[in-house]
Amino acid sequence: MNELRPVRALALAERARRAAAVAGAHADDVDASGRFPQEALDAMRAERLLGLQIPVFLGGEGASTAELAEVCSVLGQACSASGMIFAMHQIKVSSLVAHGQGDAWHEGFMRRIADEQLLLASATTEGGIGGNLRNSICAVEVADGICRLQKDATVISYAEAADAILVTSRAKADSAPSDQVMTVFLKGQYSLDKTHHWDTLGMRGTRSDGFLFKGEAPACQILPKPFAEIAAQSMLVYSHILWSGVWFGIAADAFARAQAFVKAAARKSPGTVPPGALRLAEASNLLQLVKSNILAALQQYEAAREDETRLSSISFAVSMNNVKIASSQTILDIINHCLLVCGIMGYKNGTPYSLGRHLRDAHSAQLMISNDRILGNTSTLLLMNRQDTSLLG
Repeated sequence: MNELRPVRALALAERARRAAAVAGAHADDVDASGRFPQEALDAMRAERLLGLQIPVFLGGEGASTAELAEVCSVLGQACSASGMIFAMHQIKVSSLVAHGQGDAWHEGFMRRIADEQLLLASATTEGGIGGNLRNSICAVEVADGICRLQKDATVISYAEAADAILVTSRAKADSAPSDQVMTVFLKGQYSLDKTHHWDTLGMRGTRSDGFLFKGEAPACQILPKPFAEIAAQSMLVYSHILWSGVWFGIAADAFARAQAFVKAAARKSPGTVPPGALRLAEASNLLQLVKSNILAALQQYEAAREDETRLSSISFAVSMNNVKIASSQTILDIINHCLLVCGIMGYKNGTPYSLGRHLRDAHSAQLMISNDRILGNTSTLLLMNRQDTSLLG
């Protein structure tokens, strides 16, 4: 089995690159028009990328977290929005894989994802709670085997393109705001009434509009585990690692453009070091830090994934929070370095060295979920737990 892994990884990398080539060809238009990257999604489906994470016994490929992060990076280098859509889809799939196995309906749904290459979206944000996904105002109502839910979802990324939406809510009308469940609603089981239009600085192709969501479905589509467990054991780690993979991809493409600029300058003046070369070296150092940060998180997750207690521990949550903070902040430094290297050619649109889209898209990283909120949560956790200061811990 291990002998087959490099061969499979090579094949997966080739599939990801083919999808990325399509995404990259339309990236500037997706950004300028603020439209959903349909061509990229079609390419992902053609390459069978949407069902990668589904277990083999359910018709998927059982891809590892590292393999998913690599695909996020490859797509992110071509089109940030396409990479982010793939990442958000896989984050939802991770919740099904981790918490839906053993349940007949959810296993059947996972088979459909792999077979039909269904696209999953998420509705965790709600009017009145801001970006605090661990609280809900709305509550799911269950009667006679049917669940009904209405939610003021201020953000549902690519909702109109999705085949299903996973929605959080209070478990019952009298439940506490943090006593939540997550329910799968299939297209045709819900309506979307747009309340907010997505016209933003960057990540324009994710089409993260706001909607009044109204859904009705069989109650068996409610995930069997409480959302508190889902958030701690799958969503936290997959969000921070896969998002970081996309952000690394954005920064890596910015670096590649800056490197090409420096090489072109060197060819024009043989025997001299172009003035941007030192900043390029600094950017290379920062890019390696982001990569090391992601690889360390992947290693830590692989060591903890079979231990629910460890996955739900304070120290693990702090570590994953730190991955997100470090990645989201450092990529801005990298792209700023690259912009200084490329100068006016990076500042202008329509050149081989243009970095405006990269910079604008990268600014979303500190806002998804807000770094201030994450730092606030981390500070609270650190009051309850000693920081791990061992080098190999």
